[in-house]
Amino acid sequence: MKFIKPFCAIALCAITLYSCKKDTDKNSGDTVFFGGEVINPLSDFVILYNPNQAIDTIPLNDSNRFELTIPDPEQGLYTFKLQASDGMEYQTVLLESQDSVMCRINTMEFDESLVFTGSGAKKNNYLINLFLENEKEDKTVLGFSQLPAAEFEKKIDSIRSKKQKTLDSFSSKNTTSELFNDLVKTNIDYNYYLSKEVYPFVNYTSTERNIIETLPKNFYKFRSKVDYNKNNLVNFAPYYSFLVHHLENIALTEHFKTSTDSTFNKKSLDYNLIKLELIDSLISNDSIKNSLLIRAAVGFISNNKDVADYDALLESFTEKSSNPNHKEYVSNIINSLKNLKPGNKLPNLTLVDINNIEVSLNKVIKKPTVLYFWSSSHKTHINSHAKARELKIKYPEINFIAINTDKSNESVWKNIVKQYHYATTNEFIFKHPKEAKHSLAIYPINKVMIINKNGNIVNAHTNMFSIHFEEQLLSLLNQ
Repeated sequence: MKFIKPFCAIALCAITLYSCKKDTDKNSGDTVFFGGEVINPLSDFVILYNPNQAIDTIPLNDSNRFELTIPDPEQGLYTFKLQASDGMEYQTVLLESQDSVMCRINTMEFDESLVFTGSGAKKNNYLINLFLENEKEDKTVLGFSQLPAAEFEKKIDSIRSKKQKTLDSFSSKNTTSELFNDLVKTNIDYNYYLSKEVYPFVNYTSTERNIIETLPKNFYKFRSKVDYNKNNLVNFAPYYSFLVHHLENIALTEHFKTSTDSTFNKKSLDYNLIKLELIDSLISNDSIKNSLLIRAAVGFISNNKDVADYDALLESFTEKSSNPNHKEYVSNIINSLKNLKPGNKLPNLTLVDINNIEVSLNKVIKKPTVLYFWSSSHKTHINSHAKARELKIKYPEINFIAINTDKSNESVWKNIVKQYHYATTNEFIFKHPKEAKHSLAIYPINKVMIINKNGNIVNAHTNMFSIHFEEQLLSLLNQ
């Protein structure tokens, strides 16, 4: 289960993919079997990550089925990915010794269509239903978040209690493992904790400072129970999402003690340095710590366009991270952004058009241009293209060029361009995406660059969805 959003339940119907005999055949010895069927496949493989992120690429056969037998399996949450209609989708599956788990997925309705069968099906169907239920509650809890803190607390206490009763009922009727119980309990508890941590950020009745300072005394009493080092759940989104927002909340509270700010400012260097310090001091597990550190560092770089602040952030991050690849990545982003100053020329990168013709990036810029980037693994490409079409009508003097950043995945890129009827004259893919993403510091994926008619950079780090973006376009035209 993906468990990305903390709070959508759609009934799942049981679909049998294989006979019971086949289940038994795949369940002999100290192995685990994982397989299934993909409806409307958009690629010919499924990617499976084990709990330590080792990768298996499982091919689809002529019947769009896949299967993998894992000898001496590591028990825990495995993540599987495949191309879906709106981008690369993923979910997780709990695999324990002697399990034989099969799934059926329709790429057009990924989460809602997913159902498991086989000897490990009950626990996984329970988890997927819990995920969908959490999504359904998302808007409900957001509505509750506009209530006074005490009333909000009563509402989410009721939700938590209901989920706990459902787990107790399931456990009384089925034999469940300690790992399964821990997963579900973590889901219930940490989604509840998460609701409380995000309350000051999603309550729109006052400023974050005022809300934090007027919360009931015991509102965050649960924090004494938080385990910061659950390494087996580092990829379990209810736990990881909680840690992200929990640390944001504590850092903001500390920031308010020494600043005159009253609202949450993601661009604040002081706030972000405090957050890095908290991650370093509270978390001892290297895997969790390094993941949160690079998330915080790249998030700051994405939100703060002032390159003068980057060196202090980089110094703090480098001191605390023990992952050399992460250090190199963040350092490269910062160095690239420094090279993309207004007035500079773009790096001379090679693009490939829809007809497989190579062309220089600089040569496709013949008038004021907006460059925007997208990937098949992010659904945001739909919104980005729609926004570009809207702006193109308002500003016909400006060219809008879309560049796909996927690694050697031209067939998927072409299928998506065709499926969504994107204008092929302005669609390109990088010939060398890794080099290009480094040179242009493409993170996050919704980053946009504004280039003038002479091919000089005007803004290397903007966003089409910003309320100030059209002001930037008017300024471009007035140059």
